[in-house]
Amino acid sequence: MKTFEYARPSTVAEAVALLEQHGPDAELLAGGTDLVIEMRNAWKVPKVVIDLKRIDELRPAIRENGQWISISSTTVMTDIAEDARIQKYFPALVESAVVVGSVQIRARATLAGNICNGSPAADTAPPLLIYRAVVAIAGPAGRHKIPIDDFIVGPGKVALGRGELVTGIELPIPRQPIGAAYTRLTRRRGTDLASITLCCSVEEGGVARIAYGSVGPRAVLVEDSSGVLADPGAPDERKSEILDEVFADASPSLRSMRASPDYRRAMLRVLGARALQTAIDRFGDAS
Repeated sequence: MKTFEYARPSTVAEAVALLEQHGPDAELLAGGTDLVIEMRNAWKVPKVVIDLKRIDELRPAIRENGQWISISSTTVMTDIAEDARIQKYFPALVESAVVVGSVQIRARATLAGNICNGSPAADTAPPLLIYRAVVAIAGPAGRHKIPIDDFIVGPGKVALGRGELVTGIELPIPRQPIGAAYTRLTRRRGTDLASITLCCSVEEGGVARIAYGSVGPRAVLVEDSSGVLADPGAPDERKSEILDEVFADASPSLRSMRASPDYRRAMLRVLGARALQTAIDRFGDAS
């Protein structure tokens, strides 16, 4: 690992100033589960590492604010998975959080970091898309919020400008019953990057939403308002036709060692049908 300077700001403003000053030569440290490996392997060689863990505003916290649940940027996967409010309102996010890395990784890895890496295989991206998450950002020009679907750009790319950092992720509390389920495909049990990540939801009015990742440059969200996918009595043949349309934009990498493109496309249909049925069942239980 190359030598680097270490900064430990005490306010968001100080962290923003450091980021703006050093630009691409700076990296943020929250959980560090990816950054340490990247620096050790010289995939990233920052001149300065900015540690966010001493900033009071960003300390691990899950807060309920009116119609929103707010998750601070240093909150780890274990805390998210164990929080009663997340379990109640966003069970599919819990399902994704409990499969990130290992037990040790989940005790350090943050939700914000999982998204800010811009990985197409990020486990939490599909549930956050399904639940209409919003990313809170601070930067030199002030603060603003952006929908998660606009925040995720492509491999290793998110909608952060120079000097900007994520202060938290906000989730609107569902006002009506919703059934949602997360699933993934890996080469083996245990710690592994997913070949497919997928989340489905069923809502009032027959709306079905499917978000999937690891089969293209970024996780994508597709909404079906026909009512067919959400209908437990709809013919399988009709559902299959719509799922073909939902997954039409899947473009698995030809160079990936985790699974072939043909296998991923085939398994998308299988996982999609399974998760959809689970979401339908959960919607029925919640209604």
